[in-house]
Amino acid sequence: MTPNGMPERVLLFFVDGFGWPPEPLAESMYAPLPTVRRLLTDHAVPIDATLGVAGLPQSATGQTALFTGINASERVGRHVEGFPTSELRAIIARHSLFRQLKEAGRTCTFANAYLRGPALTVPLSHRSVTTVMTYEALGVTRERAELDEGRAVFHDITRASGGKIGIADLPTIPEETGASHLLTTLREVDFCLFEYFLTDHAGHRGDLSWQQAVLASVDRFLAGIVAGLDRERELFLMVSDHGNIESRIDHHHTANPVPWIAYGCGEGFAREGCRSLLDVTPKVLALLGVR
Repeated sequence: MTPNGMPERVLLFFVDGFGWPPEPLAESMYAPLPTVRRLLTDHAVPIDATLGVAGLPQSATGQTALFTGINASERVGRHVEGFPTSELRAIIARHSLFRQLKEAGRTCTFANAYLRGPALTVPLSHRSVTTVMTYEALGVTRERAELDEGRAVFHDITRASGGKIGIADLPTIPEETGASHLLTTLREVDFCLFEYFLTDHAGHRGDLSWQQAVLASVDRFLAGIVAGLDRERELFLMVSDHGNIESRIDHHHTANPVPWIAYGCGEGFAREGCRSLLDVTPKVLALLGVR
């Protein structure tokens, strides 16, 4: 254990469209997932994703709130889906978690590998919240070289979808190897973020077999992280921007709370007082000793 009980390094796994199910876990979409069920039962609290604004939460405003601590939905008067608008990009550029950590002298990185080129080559209208905050704060993204070295992770974890985007020479790996690569990336910095969005895509498509396959892949990935994490010095966090894949009823976002999972060094403090997406960035900063 570290002298002050706080982690030396923090890993945040952002999972798009992963809500807290309204039914008991044993009867939910997460029933076949042993690691997910363990983390939700013993290491998680539900937090609000609606931000006090009418309507179903959406990705652009939810993620902006998540990674800045600013109520973006309230600021613009609605939930904004998809990619952030110019107003949201301005909020992200100035107030993102990455920028705040960097200005405080802490090191951070986005673990996702960009294989079609650096973030700057992505059209402005199609830059995700995470792409905007990475480029604006850090000016660099991880690419093919880092992926080949085991110092980055592809967005689907296993690299199986590489061929779909024209990258035929990308060998697939098991989820446990992806977890090992993410932990390697974490150990280069104070704070590491990895984003996974197939949960939201599968939820929208409504194909039960694909939903189950995506969730099983996430569970294997989580098992690898839990097994490899140094709980005496490192903290693993997991959160989402809104619900979706947990619903058996429809294929849209839900107003369900989302899990705030904290596992490892300082996990009790990490969960303490967290009630909504707005608490995530302040809590990460506090965990790393940033006011």
